[in-house]
Amino acid sequence: MVCKVVPGRLRQIDAGAGQVVGISDSKNIYTLHNGAWKHIPGVLKHISVGSAGTWGIGLKDEIYKMVAGSCVRVPGGLKQVDAGGEHIISGVNSADGIYCMSRDGVLGFKGPGSPTPWLHIPGGLKYYSCGPIGCWGVNRHNNIYMMKGVSPASCGGTMSWTHVPGSLAMVEVASDGTVYGVSPAGHIYRREGVTSCNPTGVLWTPVGDGSRYKHVSYDLGHLWALRADGTILDCV
Repeated sequence: MVCKVVPGRLRQIDAGAGQVVGISDSKNIYTLHNGAWKHIPGVLKHISVGSAGTWGIGLKDEIYKMVAGSCVRVPGGLKQVDAGGEHIISGVNSADGIYCMSRDGVLGFKGPGSPTPWLHIPGGLKYYSCGPIGCWGVNRHNNIYMMKGVSPASCGGTMSWTHVPGSLAMVEVASDGTVYGVSPAGHIYRREGVTSCNPTGVLWTPVGDGSRYKHVSYDLGHLWALRADGTILDCV
């Protein structure tokens, strides 16, 4: 991969559906527009964009969805959210509880009064991300787990976890099913061999220049990576 530095500093970044969004250390919100970061009013600690739309998490774990250009409060509370699944939303709360919402609930949410059919998934994770082949997560011990059988109509999948060898601090699944993660030591890894026939893949391959990283996201052939100091890299 060839990487270029993108001006700015971020604490978290997410790419999906052709968009790139991020959160700064001061919790300000940004979106990449024509190669430059555009500030979006508001304050969030986590943001995600994908086929399910743009979703964010407030400083007190409030959930927000972008509806017609405005941030609308969604009932519930999460510390991390992922909009990269096929029109499904997933995430974890402050107690590492795992939740998701299937397509009908996601697309049907328009504001106050809309149903919010959150599904609780057994287990405990600190980070959870979904794609077209399945969902991946890591727990507080940096163990990696994968949920098979996830579909737009059934975000919970098989409701049975498959342990995947390795150790990651965070993991992100792209809209094409590609899986990337950052190890506790700050190194980037890509999961090889992920297919519908073998959704857990075969092995982890190291990626990057050996620098320490804290967050990654992948979309449309671009790996977006944040170094430990917040430096933003666009790798192709």
